Amino acid sequence: MDFKRVFLIVMDSVGIGEAPDAKEFNDVGADTLGHIAEKMNGLNMPNMSKLGLSNIREIQGIEKAEQPQAHFTKMEEASSGKDTMTGHWEMMGLRIDQPFRTFPDGFPNELIEKIESKFGRKIIGNKPASGTEIIKELGEAHVETGALIVYTSADSVLQIAAHEEVVPLDELYEICEYAREITKDEPYMIGRIIARPFIGKPGEFERTSNRHDYALKPFGRTVMNELKDNDYDVIAIGKISDIYDGEGITKSIRTKDNMDGMDQIHETMKTDFTGISFLNLVDFDAKFGHRRDPIGYGEALEAFDERLPELLEQLKEDDLLIITADHGNDPVHHGTDHTREYVPLLVHHKNINTGEELPIRKTFADVGATIADNFNIKLPEHGESFLKDIR
Repeated sequence: MDFKRVFLIVMDSVGIGEAPDAKEFNDVGADTLGHIAEKMNGLNMPNMSKLGLSNIREIQGIEKAEQPQAHFTKMEEASSGKDTMTGHWEMMGLRIDQPFRTFPDGFPNELIEKIESKFGRKIIGNKPASGTEIIKELGEAHVETGALIVYTSADSVLQIAAHEEVVPLDELYEICEYAREITKDEPYMIGRIIARPFIGKPGEFERTSNRHDYALKPFGRTVMNELKDNDYDVIAIGKISDIYDGEGITKSIRTKDNMDGMDQIHETMKTDFTGISFLNLVDFDAKFGHRRDPIGYGEALEAFDERLPELLEQLKEDDLLIITADHGNDPVHHGTDHTREYVPLLVHHKNINTGEELPIRKTFADVGATIADNFNIKLPEHGESFLKDIR
């Protein structure tokens, strides 16, 4: 074992330029980091600069490091999709050849009618939307009629919002469980069903912490399953547990936002464990990418950068830090969808004198293969370890 603890941070949607197959996804010209840097007149990220972010590809405002503190490259997605679950599942050794379905025009009438007839409640909304915005728009109508607010996003997800005093939580969860059961397979293939309860009065609605996700289980064993079964720790921070439906996880920690996520991984670093701590920072994607807000996105990236020194200082001699992403979400691209891009890969530990450029990875699964290699567990079917290149 080279490293006792591996800290894996996924900057959700932070792509670094169009992938070779971007045309197949209608994403020619997509460049999340590049376009944000242009809109910001340069990104101020001195700590990512030191690690070698601009050594992967120059980003406006971020200096190339003469002696990068991390090994660096970019990764190409091999799976047929560009959603959160596909990216994360591939990272842990799975390859998705049949993509989860997304519903940019809302869900088919026959699916909506099944849910309506089963529970005797009408459905309103049925379109891609921000969760907070659709509650503002339709919350009052929901309270008056008891109709369920159904919406989706660029991910493969069906979300059901309901006021806790109008639709009791037990009923909302039952509705979501039914929706999960009938959308697992073709023709729907929906990745997640999410209960989105809220409270309050019109103009003052707010979502509660009683959200519940009903995800598909990974179709095969992941590196996380192998770690857990070999008595290693797998600490999931943020929405990681939801993405894998709890599979291969020994401890799950919820987060409120990016900064809370950084707080939680900071606290995890103070604990003694052997295995991985896996963090997803969702705000980049949910709050800024989908809402096509390059300035907000840029400010969030700079805020993340400010928090890096405390993590780097806490790393021990036998710790490994991996920073990457799961797809792109270019905030100046058309629509509100994810974008098919390369993702950055920065790999840091205390014993690096000068980080070197690694070969471009042909699959995100190389991350999982490297973690498996480090802990001497069964290697995933997909992916090639780069452990020997970072020693």
